Amino acid sequence: MLNRRLIRIKVFKVLYAAETSQSVDLSAVEKELLLSCSKTLDLYYFLLNIAPALKRLALQKIEAGRNKFRPSESELNASTRFVDNRFIAMLEEDPHFTETCSKKGLGWEEYDVFIKQLYASVVASDYYREYMEAPDCSLEDDCRFVSSIFEQELEDNEMLWDILEETSVYWADDLGYDLNVIIKDIAQVAKGGHLPRHNVFLKDDDREFAIKLLDTSAVNYDKYVTRLQQHVPNWDPARIVRVDACLVVIGLTEAVTFPTIPVKVTINEYVDISKFYSTPNSHVFVNGVLDVIIKKMMETGEVVKEGRGLYDGSTR
Repeated sequence: MLNRRLIRIKVFKVLYAAETSQSVDLSAVEKELLLSCSKTLDLYYFLLNIAPALKRLALQKIEAGRNKFRPSESELNASTRFVDNRFIAMLEEDPHFTETCSKKGLGWEEYDVFIKQLYASVVASDYYREYMEAPDCSLEDDCRFVSSIFEQELEDNEMLWDILEETSVYWADDLGYDLNVIIKDIAQVAKGGHLPRHNVFLKDDDREFAIKLLDTSAVNYDKYVTRLQQHVPNWDPARIVRVDACLVVIGLTEAVTFPTIPVKVTINEYVDISKFYSTPNSHVFVNGVLDVIIKKMMETGEVVKEGRGLYDGSTR
């Protein structure tokens, strides 16, 4: 589920919070990191469960129209294409999906206002009209329609953002990532495949990477902050943005601790993260400091790279 980029972001957030509170207990920060990672998978199921919630509302509207005292012709013969969507039916018939959502309380029953507003937006869209008016409908068409909902309706939805922030402190920053995973999974189903069953981490060694990166960064935090200050002697330590210092510490830790990860990859990753979580000029600072310090550490043998971990290794 989680790729290395998201793991790095979560390590940064946990370490930054711990250092800011001046309470770095390795057992506690490890627990917090693993909880944060598991919440990304929970959000995946929560978001995916929007599709069945929309279907249920569509079915209610069809039944309400048919049950009127004097239903119109269009109400009596309302199209059931939406409620017959095969991708949504597959979700509803998947015991792992339904049991996970039920066990973890990942349903949308208490957010009926959001579901109604989302349904209204979907029904007013061009992709809905094209889907409902098409003469034929394949599994690929069903998948494309559901994918359009996740592509066009959710990432910039303010009400959804409010729900995520109120429900879990871990979810708001994971929204874009989980939506991308869902869209890729729907595309896989459209080609005749099955909905993937995700684990928290993409690869077996990613959990070890996450914990080792966090623990080693925490243990060496003061040492690497001192190294940072030595390389920017004209800067008052108080003026170094705490976020930037934290990113530099993790970048140096990664360069030292993981010999097969190319230096170029490490620097690029933390420069990119700084663009989202720090000041407008932080990426220049993080890039310059990491580049200079890591080069010196390679000269002294503190950083040793092997195989694809050589300095000019290709990014991934």
